[in-house]
Amino acid sequence: MDLQTEQGCYDCCIRCIGAVPYPSLVATLLCYAGMALFCGCGHEALAQTEVLVSTYFARNIQDYEVMASFIKYFQYVIYGLASFFFLYGILLLAEGFYTTSAVKQTFGEFRSTQCGRCLSLTFIIVTYILAFIWLAVFAFTAIPVFFLFNMEQTCHNINILAETTPSINQHGWICMDARQYGLLPWNAMPGKACGMTLASICKTSEFYVTYDLYIAAFAGAGVTLLALFLYLVPTTYNYAVLRFLGRKGIR
Repeated sequence: MDLQTEQGCYDCCIRCIGAVPYPSLVATLLCYAGMALFCGCGHEALAQTEVLVSTYFARNIQDYEVMASFIKYFQYVIYGLASFFFLYGILLLAEGFYTTSAVKQTFGEFRSTQCGRCLSLTFIIVTYILAFIWLAVFAFTAIPVFFLFNMEQTCHNINILAETTPSINQHGWICMDARQYGLLPWNAMPGKACGMTLASICKTSEFYVTYDLYIAAFAGAGVTLLALFLYLVPTTYNYAVLRFLGRKGIR
C-alpha cells in the first residue's frame, strides 16, 4: 500500500513537472527583468538628462521647457508600462500552463475547448503586435545611447588633441550640438558645448551616470523584446498542435 502511494505521488509529481511551460516561464522571467531595467533605469536616465541639458546646454528654462514636459509625461508612461507588463506577464504564463497541459492531453484526461483555442490565438496576436511595437521602442531607446556615445568619442578626440597641440583654441571648433538631436529648439542658447568645455562635461558624474543608465535601459528593452519573441515560439507551436488535434476530433 505504501509502495503504491509512493508511486502515485511520484507519478503525480512527474506529471506536474511535465506540465510546467518552461519556455513561457523563462520568457516571463526575462520580460520582468527587461522591464525592470527599462523602466527603472529609463526613469532615472530621463531625470539625469534634464539635469545635464539644463546645466550645460541651456541657459533659459524656456529653452528646455518642451523637453522637460516630454520627460515628465514619458515617466508616467513608464509607470503604465511597468504595470501593464506585470499583469500581462502573469496572463501569458497562465496561458502557457493551459496550452502546455492541453498539448499533453494524450497522456491525461485534459481536453482543450474551442474557447480555449480562441483565447490562445488572441494572446498570440496581441503578443505579435506588442513585439513589433516594442521593436520600435528598442530602436528609439538607441537614440540617446548613440548621442552620448558620440559625445564621449568627441571628448576623447579633444583630449588627444589637447595632448598633441600647444594651443587650446586649435580644437575649440569641435562641438556637440544638442539642437541637432531634437533635445532643444534651434534658438536655444548656447545649445552646444565645444572644446575643453565639452571635455569637462564628459568628466562629470552626471554624464557617466546618464550614459550608464541609458545603456541599461537599452539592454532592458532588448531583453523584453527577446522575451516576447521567445514566448511566441512555444505558444504558436502549442496552438498549432491544438488545432491539429481539434481537426482530428480530439477535444
